[in-house]
Amino acid sequence: MEAVEIRGNKTTNQLMKEAGWFVLHTFFAVLVMAIVVGGFALTEPDPESAVPKSLCTLAVFLAPMAAGFVAGRARTDTIANNVWISGLITFAIVCVYVLDLPTGAGLCDGCGAIDKLWRTFFSIDRNSGLMGGDGVLIGTWVPLAMIGYAVGAKVGKTAE
Repeated sequence: MEAVEIRGNKTTNQLMKEAGWFVLHTFFAVLVMAIVVGGFALTEPDPESAVPKSLCTLAVFLAPMAAGFVAGRARTDTIANNVWISGLITFAIVCVYVLDLPTGAGLCDGCGAIDKLWRTFFSIDRNSGLMGGDGVLIGTWVPLAMIGYAVGAKVGKTAE
């Protein structure tokens, strides 16, 4: 493959390497989130209680933040700082998917667009029932883990 110079004085190979690191950092953020959620699942929390979900939400942000901090300190580049973009794109895609889901009895019957999104992603005690009840996991915790990872990486870079 011929090395073509693109704006910013980076070759195609350098950009491909950065893209690979971006995907790897995104994967690390989701992996840390999966470990946290798996740990919470092992404790078998009450599905009706808001406290375990709130604690897991906090842990899903803080654990990837710690991993991002370590990555930010270990790597000389700033690619890990940009993983928040993956989080926003993931959130946007899942929002479009949820808005396209049909409502009905037990599934946010009569909800408008904002109520549909709010109850699917952010309401712990009044879930919309859409996405099989996994809206918080897929639409909130995954993007939150990516954003936390990026924040931790940024703090890790500035702490040097």
